Amino acid sequence: MEAVGTLTRADLADALHREVGLSRTDSSKLVEQILTHLCEALARGENVKISGFGSFILRDKGERVGRNPKTGVEVPIAPRRVLTFRASQMMRDRIVAGG
Repeated sequence: MEAVGTLTRADLADALHREVGLSRTDSSKLVEQILTHLCEALARGENVKISGFGSFILRDKGERVGRNPKTGVEVPIAPRRVLTFRASQMMRDRIVAGG
């Protein structure tokens, strides 16, 4: 099995530079603007859907009782908002075909 890498902001900017022809500076700025816009929408409580890629969905989880696995002691887990990602069917198909 091949090693799993990490796609970084720099990788995205470099791909924009190579494939679209933007300058390296403009490519980096564009990546930052897109990520900032995405983060701000999520911070406002909006879900984000990128067609053909997937959806970033905010979910509120209520308070619940958890258990320390080491000691078995019950502890309350505070209510919180979590972010989930659901890949689109197109993305899932591409992942299956690629691996």
